[in-house]
Amino acid sequence: MMALDLERQLVFYGAYHHNPVNVRIHMIFVPIILITSFQILSNTPTLIPLPDFLQYKYLPLNAGTIQSLIYALGYVLLEPVVGLVCVPTLLGAAAYMNYLTMTYGATATSWSSGIFIVSWIAQFIGHGAYEGRSPALLDNLFQALFLAPLFVFLEYLFMFGYRPELQRRVEAEVQKKIAQLNGGKNK
Repeated sequence: MMALDLERQLVFYGAYHHNPVNVRIHMIFVPIILITSFQILSNTPTLIPLPDFLQYKYLPLNAGTIQSLIYALGYVLLEPVVGLVCVPTLLGAAAYMNYLTMTYGATATSWSSGIFIVSWIAQFIGHGAYEGRSPALLDNLFQALFLAPLFVFLEYLFMFGYRPELQRRVEAEVQKKIAQLNGGKNK
């Protein structure tokens, strides 16, 4: 099943994020986009009410919290070890964004919205000025948005020697995919 094939997903994403400057831009701004999206979506009411004993004050099941749970589950299915490390990070970020919404309301959302927009602009600049290729989201919006945070987290882990064999295989396939996207020409 391609959707749960980590290598194929990383090759797709890596083919659009290969320039080192663009990758660094994404390593900074993708987590910011994800976290600010949690805050923006935390403005929705609780979508799934839970019994009191299952509730945590800063994790109501609003759209932001549900988004974090979907990412967490998807990452556990794609890469169990990394996914399990991501679970507390994602839920912690969602809880903090809910806290900011509950404490600061519209002010938090205004700041998050501005930071969200600036972060997207930075990424588009990275693609235009450094990658020389349109973003992956223009070819597959869901895949690009869902994979971006996992790809970034794996980039950090690869820098520290995590699964070097996976990194080598993905890099070899990314080179082939880039050649295919460039019509057989090397960039």
